[in-house]
Amino acid sequence: MRKTTKRKNRKGMGTVEIVIIIAVLVALALLFRAGLTEYGEKVMDFCFDDSKIASAF
Repeated sequence: MRKTTKRKNRKGMGTVEIVIIIAVLVALALLFRAGLTEYGEKVMDFCFDDSKIASAF
């Protein structure tokens, strides 16, 4: 006689894990919203600051 084993259906495990990771990232972004916004503004100011461009003439 052959032994039969039950196989668990794990098709949805990847999707559930991705949803949980996204939810945690969104919660962290909302928690640190002010700090992230300030950091983003500093980075944008540094990147698009015209005084940092060397004059070729």
